[in-house]
Amino acid sequence: MFTSALLMAPAEGGGSGYSSLIFLVLIMVVFYFFFIRPQAKKAKDLRKYREALKKGDKIVTIGGIHGKIVEVQETTFTIEVEDGTRLRIEKSAVAGDASDQLANQQK
Repeated sequence: MFTSALLMAPAEGGGSGYSSLIFLVLIMVVFYFFFIRPQAKKAKDLRKYREALKKGDKIVTIGGIHGKIVEVQETTFTIEVEDGTRLRIEKSAVAGDASDQLANQQK
């Protein structure tokens, strides 16, 4: 009986609802600026990089294959690896520039 009386009693401290709402909004803003926005910017930069690739550029795929672009199609690249083998890969499989990868390894 006592617990039902507590549940039915009005909440004390009228500002508590507003303070929790403000706290929730603040958490959402922090998540946006520290997690969502940087990820979206990084994805946008990577998409621009992939669109700007041309014949002769050296690349590294997501799987770690190093190669040079020898042909550009609408959604794929044909790359040539070290022994002259040609591979057709999706544009979305390009992870980065080979020279950037080598520079990071030497540091």
